[in-house]
Amino acid sequence: MFKFWAFLNRMKLIKRWSLMYSVKEENIMEHSWQVASIAHALALIKNKIYGGSVNVEKTVLLAQYHETGEVITGDLPTPIKYFNPEIRDAYKDLEKNSCERLLKMLPTELESEYRTYVLPDTNSYEYKLVKVADRLAAYLKCVDELKSGNKEYKKAMTSIKAELNDIRLEEVKYFIKNIAPAYELTLDELD
Repeated sequence: MFKFWAFLNRMKLIKRWSLMYSVKEENIMEHSWQVASIAHALALIKNKIYGGSVNVEKTVLLAQYHETGEVITGDLPTPIKYFNPEIRDAYKDLEKNSCERLLKMLPTELESEYRTYVLPDTNSYEYKLVKVADRLAAYLKCVDELKSGNKEYKKAMTSIKAELNDIRLEEVKYFIKNIAPAYELTLDELD
């Protein structure tokens, strides 16, 4: 079990790749925390505002572990990762194998409990919320970089925002309308 946690602890040391210059570096642990926070909000919005029945705890845990494979593989920039189906599929296999390797480091009694979150059911609603939360985190990263004067993220922000606007989930629309604009404010404007 020690090896599993030692590998996860590396998350805070591994920087996320980007083809673009970043004013603010981000590591996997920070990214995973942000995605978990966004996914939590999406699940709560779905349940409390739109009468859904999303498993909030499952959603947050899926988000917490959604980049686990990258502890071994590192991240691949989106344009490369999705350049063609062969690269996409090869990278997904590599990530899956990395997750399997990490799961084997756990005591047998705990492996199945973690497997649920490290290698999740990709058809579950909770998983879909995590995928959207990951895109929202990418969008908010663009917002943050642009606020810092880094114009390299302008095209990416426009592209991701269009992608998010095409998602037909009411909780996503709510987040974009009511929560995302706060990320554009300065500290003084938050008063």
